[in-house]
Amino acid sequence: MIYLDNNATTAVDPRVFEAMTPFFLRDYGNASAVHRAGQSARAAMERARGQVAALLGARSSEVVFTSGGTESDNLAVRGVALQRRGQGRHIIISSIEHPAIIEPCRELEEEGFELTILPVNQQGLVDLGELDKALQEHGSETVLVSVMYANNETGVVQPLPEIARKAHAHGALVHSDAVQAVGKIPVRMSELGVDLLSLTGHKFHGPKGCGALYVRSGLPLKALMVGGPQERGYRSGTENVSGAVGVGEACRLAQEELEERALRMAHLRDRLEQGILESIPDTVVNGLPDKRLPQTANVSFLGVEGESLMMALDLEGVAVSTGAACHGGSHSGSHVLRAMNLDKAALQGAIRFSLGTETTEDEIDTVLEMLPSMVKRLRRTAARHS
Repeated sequence: MIYLDNNATTAVDPRVFEAMTPFFLRDYGNASAVHRAGQSARAAMERARGQVAALLGARSSEVVFTSGGTESDNLAVRGVALQRRGQGRHIIISSIEHPAIIEPCRELEEEGFELTILPVNQQGLVDLGELDKALQEHGSETVLVSVMYANNETGVVQPLPEIARKAHAHGALVHSDAVQAVGKIPVRMSELGVDLLSLTGHKFHGPKGCGALYVRSGLPLKALMVGGPQERGYRSGTENVSGAVGVGEACRLAQEELEERALRMAHLRDRLEQGILESIPDTVVNGLPDKRLPQTANVSFLGVEGESLMMALDLEGVAVSTGAACHGGSHSGSHVLRAMNLDKAALQGAIRFSLGTETTEDEIDTVLEMLPSMVKRLRRTAARHS
């Protein structure tokens, strides 16, 4: 299999797996227990917390372990909204957010909050003028602005420092879903200026089922899961020690290898895009060409149904996607690409290729050999049925 769907999930790095293994088989104590086995597990969790903090340029005390990106997003959005609802009931998000942001915001609307959804331009960048307008109209009523750092479908990176500066000037807190960015590009809290930030291990060769939320020191947050004092009261429940260790090790490896990984994946992504554009007519790369993740290529093959091309590639052992994995089976098309106002042909023919640390040049070249005849065949079929 040639796996080019790494934005959906990645393989666990063998070094991460090795670091986790003892906490399944030998050091399996409850990290909240006071005996030696429990304290050994606690020490491992705190080492992992420090590794996550080091990658983010944060304090260990600002890292809260969760079950993954969805929980981190929900804790940030609902936790801030419910904590600050006496101050205001206005929230701002972008039109290209992950459902883990959109859905809790829709629920908050039903609970009396007002939601502003910012548009993006055709390159996938948030309209900062509309952000200014929304902040000015609502003033101190705005309690939270949540904009993802890098989009999961196009890879486009948002100007978070500027967004944070504008929001803070009106007294709003800022959260960013950085699930796709962490481990792939530098993510430093001092540079971004956000108050909360979500990440999850399985997007950068850590385990599924464990992530983290950065919570700026001193920031009050309403807990969603109650029942115990774990994670400073933000997230009750028996700690997932092995998962935390895995995320910590993935962060440590990313910190050491980030630049090398990014350069290599960007080279392969560019090779893939250039090869497609040169060998297949009527194709277009979607999203901002320069400020984007190094591993993500979103390409529209005009005159082709993206789902048909995805299935044809799958039959040849190549895994790609037509959008976010959480929308698998949806026939409404990508909400991200719709928000970018792509025309119908570009929307229907979009394929996301997302590379990983294990992707090779030979694999890219193999895909480039397959695609021209595959696309030509699918276009002929589509033309016969039009």
